[in-house]
Amino acid sequence: MKPAENSGKAGPSLHKCPTGIVGLDQITNGGLPRGRPTLVCGGAGCGKTLFAVEFIVRGATQFNEPGVFMSFEETSEELAANVRSLGFDLDDLVRRKKLAMDFVRVERSEIEETGEYDLDGLFVRLNHAIDSVKAKRVVLDTIETLFAGLSNTAILRAELRRLFLWLKDKGVTVLITGEKGDGTLTRQGIEEYVSDCVIMLDHRVHDQLSTRRLRVVKYRGSTHGTNEYPFIIDEQGMSVLPVTSMGLDHPATTTRISSGVKRLDTMMGGKGFFRGSSILVSGTAGTGKTSLAAAFTKAACERGEKCLFFGFEESPAQIVRNMLSIGIDLAPCVKKGLLRFHTSRPTLYGLETHLTVMHKQIEEFKPSVVIVDPVTNMISAGVAQDVRSMLLRLMDYLKGRQITTMMTSLSSVGDAIEENVGGVSSLIDTWVFVQDIEIGGERNRGLYILKSRGMAHSNQIREFVLSNQGIELLDVYLGPSGVVLAGSARLAQAAREQAEDAASKQEIQRLRTQAQAQRKALEAQIAALQAQALAQNQAIEHLAAQDQLRAVQGQADRMAMARSREADVAAPAVAGPRRGRHL
Repeated sequence: MKPAENSGKAGPSLHKCPTGIVGLDQITNGGLPRGRPTLVCGGAGCGKTLFAVEFIVRGATQFNEPGVFMSFEETSEELAANVRSLGFDLDDLVRRKKLAMDFVRVERSEIEETGEYDLDGLFVRLNHAIDSVKAKRVVLDTIETLFAGLSNTAILRAELRRLFLWLKDKGVTVLITGEKGDGTLTRQGIEEYVSDCVIMLDHRVHDQLSTRRLRVVKYRGSTHGTNEYPFIIDEQGMSVLPVTSMGLDHPATTTRISSGVKRLDTMMGGKGFFRGSSILVSGTAGTGKTSLAAAFTKAACERGEKCLFFGFEESPAQIVRNMLSIGIDLAPCVKKGLLRFHTSRPTLYGLETHLTVMHKQIEEFKPSVVIVDPVTNMISAGVAQDVRSMLLRLMDYLKGRQITTMMTSLSSVGDAIEENVGGVSSLIDTWVFVQDIEIGGERNRGLYILKSRGMAHSNQIREFVLSNQGIELLDVYLGPSGVVLAGSARLAQAAREQAEDAASKQEIQRLRTQAQAQRKALEAQIAALQAQALAQNQAIEHLAAQDQLRAVQGQADRMAMARSREADVAAPAVAGPRRGRHL
């Protein structure tokens, strides 16, 4: 907050009076200016009186600041009854001296104007109410009613100016409500002398969808949000969405979390998505986008993390029942308080109100994972540009809190992918695309990762199969012409490949057997030739032995004959021609 300026010199920061209204104190950097008047203006039904009541009630209950509520339109009983449905018990606050209520009736037919007059009676009543509860806050709702009851507006304006100066001197924080005029903030120009802080409320209807918005028109001495901010009114009062864009200063972690599908994790390096990242699953109807979101939800709950599921097509019971058919049981997650469903039709209210409701649900449940299924249904609640703005603000808000977000997007056959997601794909960290693969008279599913920032990921298509055992990602087959085959075509191709593989194995076995037989035949021939050679060698050796034996025997015979004849022993025979025997 910047310091207030005083005579051109820096002074202390402007003291603020917190409103206690969710989101408003963030927009105003702490609340309304303390001890000064604030004007809240707008058309009928925009929530001015409720704004004022909550300002008083929150002050009394949360900040121990008693208040005075002076109404010029509703009696105290009517006002207490009207806000009781929001959980505000004004009667109890009155009994505990935390609140003083007063109804000032202004009826022209009952007023006789004679000469000049003033608002001294109103001063007295206000002063008594402030002193009775030692009030720190005062509401005047709506003081413009005085202009309808009194005709001399010049005197009335002077008296109102004196009233606001007197309230400043009392040191109370004043909130004044006023009806929006034609081209002016209020019908009677109260903003001319309530110039410290002016807040404009608006209730507009576009294409039969209503949205309430708030804008801080001016805030003297303080910085503040200058955009229009959506707000809702529910059983807990007002909630203002203070976020238009959180900027690009959100943290980034390297922690990875599972997608709930093991093979999909494998396609991203085996580790899954980055925590706090934004994931988009897009595809045509029936491709399994919600099933992937349910698997991611189940994985988060199994880690003990809370998951908030925003559904815009199916009821919670229908989602739980349908996911049982693919083996994903979400009922235990709901019973354990880890999973909360918030489902509604997109046309229930406008985009800004949807965003505010989602913001409030997230703040209450504090999830680690958020599912939005599908974001494209939001187009029925606004134009594409507004949808993109809403999703941008939602993603900035979730990333700033490190909440991992998975959104599904329905695309139409033949449309460009980028057109089907409202132009938010550039804001997405991981984009998974599921598609139909039609071949052979069948419709099957395929999945691939279009992009995934900060991690290596597969560029291949996987067949996406849903069964009662869960989600499976299978390798796809390519036909002879490069066409992706899935389903029966994949099974037929796998059967053909198996048959070809079996035939190849049989042929190899046949050739192996033939070669073995030939080898055995050759071995037998070799053995026969070896046996034949061995027999020939044995015959040759036998003949050589016989020849040697004959030579030895002949020599012995000759020596024996010589001895028998008592002849000299003959010298060894010399090779040469034989001669006749000697007698």
